[in-house]
Amino acid sequence: MKSFFAIAAIAALIPVSALAQTPSKNTTKPNNDATNWTGFYAGLNTGGTIGSSNAQLATVYLTTGEYFPANFAANDVVAVNSTGNMNLHPKGYAGGLQFGYNRQIAKWVLGAEADYGVLAASNTKAQWVAYPSNSPYGGTITQRVSTDWMSTARVRVGHTYGKRTLLFASGGAAETVVHYYSQFLDWNDTQESATPKVLKTGWIAGGGAEYALDKHWSARAEYLYADFGKVSNAGNLLASIGGGTTWPLMTFTHTATLQSNIARIAVNYRF
Repeated sequence: MKSFFAIAAIAALIPVSALAQTPSKNTTKPNNDATNWTGFYAGLNTGGTIGSSNAQLATVYLTTGEYFPANFAANDVVAVNSTGNMNLHPKGYAGGLQFGYNRQIAKWVLGAEADYGVLAASNTKAQWVAYPSNSPYGGTITQRVSTDWMSTARVRVGHTYGKRTLLFASGGAAETVVHYYSQFLDWNDTQESATPKVLKTGWIAGGGAEYALDKHWSARAEYLYADFGKVSNAGNLLASIGGGTTWPLMTFTHTATLQSNIARIAVNYRF
């Protein structure tokens, strides 16, 4: 969390400090012209997200020390690990608040923006895996990746076209909590699971277009791509569902990545 706010502070200061020595003759007086973008602004955004996640549940082959159902044959391990390698697509709603500052120099606009809001995306996949050494017996692998919120801190670079249109690109840091659920459920009433919830800071970049409705109000559409990296968890012991029996040598690992594609529209009030 501390690293995220450090990045946010740097992102906010870069455009302001870089332009502090810019002669005033290169800008026009803010808020006297609908086409001038200099100044602070705040607004609301709403849209949707569809992401991608490679979720992997994997186990190991044991040569000694344990007995069925925990001791998979070598080809069972291959089948479990192959089935446990899943591609998920968390999708849902994205929306929230943003605020920032722009400085216009001729036709160029530099600025910094931060936002916070909902990123309510989720996807679950369950798949049966048959044991090649003991067909038709097998197990079910279930994995889910989801998020609830996202915050970003970005620098923006734009260029005006015509009297009211601004095309821009942005990039910086993004933060969310990745919720990952992964379970292996054997036909013989044994199970293993992991449920990590990890605060992740990643990178985000995108662009869009903004149109000045008048000297205060503007509307925009933008696309953002966020990469939050990977979460990992060693999971719990394989155990009887009724309790009492565990197989400590039968280890499982769980990993999931998360990338989000976000499309949203927004309105801003320029002060």
